[in-house]
Formats: sequence, structure tokens, C-alpha cells
Amino acid sequence: MIPEDNSVAWRDDVREIEALSELMLREASGYVVVLLDPAGTIRAINGETERKGLWSSADLCGRSHEIFYPPDEMANGRPEADLAAALAQGSLEREAWRVCRDGTEYLARLTINALKDQAGVIRGFGSIVRDITEDAAMRGSIEARERHLQSILATVPDAMIVIDERGRITSFSAAAERLFGYGESELLGRNVSCLMPRADSIRHDEYIGHYLETGERRIIGIGRIVVGQRRDGSTFPMELSVGEAGGPEGRIFTGFIRDLTEKEHDELRLKELQAELVHVSRLSAMGTMASTLAHELNQPLTAIANYLETTRDLVDGEGDIPRDILHEALTEAANETLRAGYIVRRLRDFVARGEVEKTVEDLPRLIDEAGKLALIGARERGVRSFFTFDPAATPTLVDRVQIQQVLVNIMRNAIEAMADSEVRELRVSTRLRADEMIEIAVEDSGPGIAEDVIPRLFQAFVSSKSDGMGLGLSICRTIVEAHGGRIWVEDGPGGGAVFRFTLVHAKLEEEHAG
Repeated sequence: MIPEDNSVAWRDDVREIEALSELMLREASGYVVVLLDPAGTIRAINGETERKGLWSSADLCGRSHEIFYPPDEMANGRPEADLAAALAQGSLEREAWRVCRDGTEYLARLTINALKDQAGVIRGFGSIVRDITEDAAMRGSIEARERHLQSILATVPDAMIVIDERGRITSFSAAAERLFGYGESELLGRNVSCLMPRADSIRHDEYIGHYLETGERRIIGIGRIVVGQRRDGSTFPMELSVGEAGGPEGRIFTGFIRDLTEKEHDELRLKELQAELVHVSRLSAMGTMASTLAHELNQPLTAIANYLETTRDLVDGEGDIPRDILHEALTEAANETLRAGYIVRRLRDFVARGEVEKTVEDLPRLIDEAGKLALIGARERGVRSFFTFDPAATPTLVDRVQIQQVLVNIMRNAIEAMADSEVRELRVSTRLRADEMIEIAVEDSGPGIAEDVIPRLFQAFVSSKSDGMGLGLSICRTIVEAHGGRIWVEDGPGGGAVFRFTLVHAKLEEEHAG
């Protein structure tokens, strides 16, 4: 038996706890707390609905809890289903749309708990609702940004790899999958050194540890050219740029990788093309140099004849032959013979590679290769280049290297002509003419060509440049005319000069052949 004074104290504590509990539920901020009877009728509700202007407590008590449900859910029997689920499972939690007094809706986190007594008899339900509209909107915005980021990473041409402080891969982009030949699922958690040749992989973890300890940067924030290794064991050059960021579990490093294989191939191709163009330039100059070489050979041959004639006269003469004079004449004749032989050998070396046969070529590609060579350093000189190709003006039947020599020569002349111009624009275009010939135009924004020079511009030893030899355009004319075309120059529409030349359309050539 509990003493009277203790019993009174106990009852006072219970009443105080009940009062505090009721006060806590009524003042609970951010949560709508509703007490339902077993049939789902609202028996009590806290003051959050009135504070937020959702409902008035007087409007709700005694009404079914389905008043909080949208019309479509009411029609589908969702209010009864939620109570049945809470009764069967003890509680129910889900995202649900709630209806306000004015008919507007908001997204909420709904929790319904079945309230049973000690005998297990259902006494009612407790419903707790929290408005998550803003949270859902923020979450949707974050998810949209993540999807956008993922779409960018899936399409960006550079490969991206993310690693943690221990060098373990945490992200591997689609471009990285294509570049290295691995799927992301195969590499997550593995050390990034598996993508490096052995000589580099054994030192990689040391590099990370050294940076974490000292802060000394070797690649991070700097970038460098390194070697990567694909799944099949093949290696390739790549440009690696690494960024650093702090995360909840430590620092992470993001590497952006660009495959340089194609770039190195292009550079090698340019070097080969340049070598070919230099040779063809020498070969094309043969016609212009013929007279000079003939003159060079004529001098030693004439000297040889003179020395031998002198020797003959001495031998035919009477009396003793001056041996010193005879020796000198024969010696000089021998020297001149050697000189003539040297000239012949030099000529042979000059044309050692011979001519290249004409082939059917894709004209835009041919011009693009020539442009890469001609425009080296042009951007640094402020030159902007524009290429416009007529889809019908291809293919063409040419000696590829010789025509590229023509293009390189004209484009380089144009770049030099624009050196002092405020606007420096080089435009290269093609079109198929009415006579079925292909016309190529190279236009510059330079000062143009003097009127008195234009008629003689394609003659040998005529140049508009103070230090020019005057052979380049002469060689260009020889090449173009040998291909069945012609070359000429015009004043540009906005100043400058426009060099035009024609080539045979390969389709036209095929028709004639048929």
C-alpha cells in the first residue's frame, strides 16, 4: 500500500507529465500531430495547422482523416488503406500529398502509428505530418544538377578519373572507359596505378604520399605529359591535369586526361608532308634552273677544251715541250673535269626521288593538310583563317604533294603580305565551275599587288617582295598548267589579293575515260 503522501505526489507528477506532453504536442513546430480513433475520426490535433494557416482545429475535430487526402486518393480508398497498413505493420511511413483548407496541396512525410493498449486492442492512431515541399524541391534541383553533370561527363571528350587520398578510383567517366578499355565497375576501389606502365605505377603512391606530407606539387594544378596503359597492355601518350578538393572523408583528386596519340600522329604526318613538299619544290624548280645548270656545266667544259687544245698545240710544236706548262694544263683540265662531274652529281641528287603519279584525291582533305603546314605560327601573328568547301568540288585528279606545294606557297605569301595590316584574314574556298573545272581561291586582306607587277607576276625572277627570288609563283604556274589548269590573280573585293587556280574534276576525267 502506497502511503497517502506519496500517492498524492505520484498523481501530481502524472498530471504534470500529461500537461507537459499536451503542451509539447500543441507547440511542436514543423509537425502536424493528429490523434485518430480506430475508425479514423479526428479526435485531437496540435496547433501547427493553425500557425501555418492550413486548417482550424475547430474545423477538423470529429471529421474523418480522409479530409487531408487529395480527391483521387480518396476515390481510390487510400485513407482506409493507410490505416489498415499501419494496423497490420504497427506503423506506416511514406511521402504523401496533403490538402489544405483552401484546396492547395503540399508534399509531406506522413507517419501513422497504431496505438494499442497492453491487451493489444487498437485504441486509435497517431499521425505525424512534416511539410517537405521545399526539401523535395531542393532535392529535385540537386538531382537535376547531378543528372546534368553526369550527362556532361558522359559526353565530354576528355577522360575523367577521381581518386581518394590512397589512390583508389572512386569515379571513372564514359570517356575514360573508351580510352582505357575498362568498365567503371571493374575499377572502382582499385588503385589508379593499374592504368600506368609498371615503371610509373610503382612510384605513384609515393608521389601522393609525398604531396600529402610536404604540399610539393609535381602534377596537381600544373599538368604534364605522361604515359597511360590500356587494358590490352598497349601504352599511349596523354596530357594529364589534376585538380584537388576537400571531401568529408579526406581529399579527393580529379584527373582530366587527353589522348595525344592522334596529335603525335598529326605532327609526324606534318613532318613527312613538309619533307615531301620540300622535295617537290626542288623538283618543280628544275625547269627554272635548267639554264643556270647549263651555264655552270658550260664553264668547266669550255675550260677543259681550252686546256686540252693548249696541250695539243704544245705537243705538235717543234723543239722541247715545256714540261711544267704541259703539267699545269693537264692538271687544270683534270680539275675542271672533276668540277663538271660534281655539278652532274648535284643535279642527280636534286631529282633523286623522281615524280609522283597523279591520283584521285579528296580536295577538302588535301587543302586541310596543306593549311596545317602553311598556317604554322600564323595564329601568333594575328591571322584568322576561314575555309569554305563546295561539296560538289571534289574529288580531283592531281599529284597531291605538288598541289599542296602550290597551296602552301600561295598561303604563306598571303600571310606575309598581311604582316602590317590591321585586319588579317585568310580565306580559302572551292567551287565547281560551269565548265566542270574546280576552282580554288586564296584571298587575303593585305595591301594587294601593284598593277605594274600583276602581268609579270608568274614569270621567273619577278617578285613583289623586296627579298623574294621570284621563283615560287613561277613554279606554281608550272605545276598548275601541268595539271591541265590555269592560275591567275585578282584584286580582292575589300582590298587585298585573290589567287585563283583551276584543277580537273575527277568525275569529269572519269566521264572522258568512259
